[in-house]
Amino acid sequence: MTLINTKHKILALALVAIVSSCSKDFLEVKPEGTALEESYYSTPEEAYSGLIAVYDILGKQSRGFENMVTMMNAGSDDHYAGGGGATDGAGIQSFSNYSIDASTIPASYWNDFYQGVFRANVLLDKLPDVPMDETLKSRYAAETKALRAHFYFELVRMFKNIPLIIEPLETSQIYEVAQANPEEVYAQIETDLKEAIPNLPLKITDLENEAGRLSQGTAMAILGKVYLYEGKNDLAASTLAQVNGTPGGTSKYGYKLLNDYNNLWVISNKFNTESILESSHTDQSNAGWGNWGSGSDEGNSINIMVGPRNYNASEDGPDYVSGWSFNPITQNLYDAMKEDPRFDATIADVKALKEDGLADYSPGYLDTGYFLKKFMPLNSDKSTGGGAVELNFKQDVYIIRLADTYLMEAEALGAQGSRAQALLDAVRARVGLASTPVSMDAIMHERRMELAGEGHRWFDLVRTGKAASVLADRGFTAGKNEIFPIPLQEMENTLIEQNPNY
Repeated sequence: MTLINTKHKILALALVAIVSSCSKDFLEVKPEGTALEESYYSTPEEAYSGLIAVYDILGKQSRGFENMVTMMNAGSDDHYAGGGGATDGAGIQSFSNYSIDASTIPASYWNDFYQGVFRANVLLDKLPDVPMDETLKSRYAAETKALRAHFYFELVRMFKNIPLIIEPLETSQIYEVAQANPEEVYAQIETDLKEAIPNLPLKITDLENEAGRLSQGTAMAILGKVYLYEGKNDLAASTLAQVNGTPGGTSKYGYKLLNDYNNLWVISNKFNTESILESSHTDQSNAGWGNWGSGSDEGNSINIMVGPRNYNASEDGPDYVSGWSFNPITQNLYDAMKEDPRFDATIADVKALKEDGLADYSPGYLDTGYFLKKFMPLNSDKSTGGGAVELNFKQDVYIIRLADTYLMEAEALGAQGSRAQALLDAVRARVGLASTPVSMDAIMHERRMELAGEGHRWFDLVRTGKAASVLADRGFTAGKNEIFPIPLQEMENTLIEQNPNY
């Protein structure tokens, strides 16, 4: 959905809040949503459907070809774009080799998050007049504000110079919307989260009906991450300390590192104690090629994207699903990880399987023979429901998990002191690694090993000022490629101006 483009009539859609219904499996709750219209929100059930529509945008992390994980991986030093060839996905290819411009940036990275903002704005505008329990109404408003904050955070760290819209607009106003200072956007993000936290449940205890909904812990983790990106390290550290609790223990929000790293990637292990914010998927949405990436599909697209092309295994080889060979692992990451205990959970060395006669595959673009195992399902994981099998995988994807917040807090502490050391040690101890002296380099190395392939590496390089040197051989230009270009159509007949040097 486009922010300001009469050709797509986006704001009109936002004003009437036309959204699709969502199945139970998206949030593990029981939505009964139908299309929302301007006269909607006359009952608590309709308000709930509006809330689920806002939650639905979290699927951007891993749903559709233009998902966050494979895109952000492609621009890092740990992956190439891959796929079937140099023109297989203009956006992901141009980001990977830094030829990206206003015409090749996929508009959905702007549009989809603004769709979430618009849905949130409409719901917040309508909620005060809905006849329903006031405590429940406060919770809905809190969830909506926290989600809006998350969507704006993704927008501002990708594009930096963006419009700030916090209430529904009349169609006549769309041409008058200009970009805000990034500081204003961050201030609104902080405000939304601070206002949300007191009215959210401390933690989600009813996993049968409410798994995936936001808690105080979720909003605190987002806020701590926001503070870190703003350079407000003291606030980031103190906020994340509440999320993390005693390193290695269980925090007041119920978060605890899983004992076995490998269990993070067990497809049935949804909403575990390490999960803070999760993109939920189902194999029962009957997604097909006609609605893939539209928002009404709820399968995990990363799964099919990262598998080797034309893969087939011998009787003794792993029975991976044959995929499209996106995000092949670079030799650089392979070499960095080959002695790390997390290697086997992270990287599938299909080249070695082929050499040993255990499997065969067709090399894709910039093939290395190394694939992202965290998201490589087996044929036994294929959907047995309707729709296209390739588009209906059910693995959930972490947006924020506890090991991530441990390492963010250690970073915010300046990589100094006993607590920073304990946080780093806890992440390492979980995989059987001995303590190593805490330092910024040690923390960044640990983030790379722990979170490999999960879409964080590019943001880490940009945030720490290392992108220009690490990605120089990929064509990264300092002062330009730290942010995305604004999609061309967003500047047509509007006040939106392109980002510098694009």
